[in-house]
This record gives sequence, C-alpha cells and structure tokens, in this order.
Amino acid sequence: MLPPVEPDTTYLLLIRHGATTANEMRPYTLQGRSVDLDLSPTGQKQAKAVGEFLKSAPLNHVYSSPLKRAVQTAEQIAGHHDLTVETLETIAEVDVGQWEGKSWDIIMSEFPDDYKKFINDPGDTPYLAGESYRDVLNRTEPTMKQLFEQHLGEVVAVVAHNVVNRAWLARLLGLEMRLAKTLNQQNTCVNLIRHRDGETTLLTLNSHFHVPQ
Repeated sequence: MLPPVEPDTTYLLLIRHGATTANEMRPYTLQGRSVDLDLSPTGQKQAKAVGEFLKSAPLNHVYSSPLKRAVQTAEQIAGHHDLTVETLETIAEVDVGQWEGKSWDIIMSEFPDDYKKFINDPGDTPYLAGESYRDVLNRTEPTMKQLFEQHLGEVVAVVAHNVVNRAWLARLLGLEMRLAKTLNQQNTCVNLIRHRDGETTLLTLNSHFHVPQ
C-alpha cells in the first residue's frame, strides 16, 4: 500500500468518520460539536471496512477527534495494530453555532439572510454564531504540521470530520477557502498525504472504494 518510509518522510492518512443517523437523514442534520452521536449501523460497517482496508498499512499512531463518531471509527483502525487511539481536541468538528441539530431546509427557512451569506462564502462567513472554514483551518493546521514533524519516518492515521478535512485539503490543493465546501469527503474516505523535505503533498483524495455500498 505504501513504499518504505524514509527517515525524512511522514505519511498521514486523513480519514473521515463513519456515518451517524444525522448523516443519513435527507436533508441531513448538521452535527458539529454538541451533537455527539454514536455511529449508526451503517457507520459501524463503514468503520469496520476502513479498519480492514488499513490492516496492512504500517501504522505507528492513530489519532482522532474526541467526538464519539470519530473515536469509534479510529478504534476499528487501531485494533488491527495493537495501538491506542490518541485524541486531539484541536481536530474536533466545526462549531456550527445556532444551526446545530438543524437541517439545511430549516436553516434556509429560519435564517435566509445568514444562510445566503454563508453559502456565498463559507471560507470567511461562519456558521451562525459558530466557526468559518478559515477558523477551522487556523485551529487545525498547527496540529497537522506538528504531527508531520513529530512523526518523521512513520505512518499515522488521523480520523477527523467533513469540514476539518475539507479545510485542510483545500489548503493543500491551493484552493480559495470559499471553495473548500466543494470538496467531497465521503464517510470513512481516506486521503493520503506525504510530508517530505518540508513539502506537504496530497497523493490521494477521497478514496472510498473500500466502503460497503
């Protein structure tokens, strides 16, 4: 799956958590930080599948957001490697503020002006009373950089969230932050990132062929 890891290189597998009932609703319900759901039955299958998929990867560490949906996914990965999941508060999902627990159709109806502003520029317009995509990037980027430097010569898995992943991936792709929302991150997708000689490169985006349909 991966070439031998050189001493000056870190491979980071950035993974989105498995599905929850909120993810499966149509229209789906926003879950940021205070809606802390377990994985749904489908999400449990997805987590098991990504754990099997990464079973042969030479993982040295597994990190996770402290939210249950991420930790439960990370445990399925770590279990194949006799590793303990290490949680990082800085990679918890975006704070969606007053829109927590609401679906987009309700948000459009109750907050039409704020909704339009957010959709037009989610990079710098926060979820109402919450964070913007740039806020999330500013919060998470130092942690990602620290992991790259801390784990030279190693392979690490990081289980995070839709907006967290999108913001960081947009940075790596050189996209304007307002376009981060266009990046697709399916539940339990894997993004492979390499850090070498001070340069960080996205090698694989939204890989999800291992996810049961």
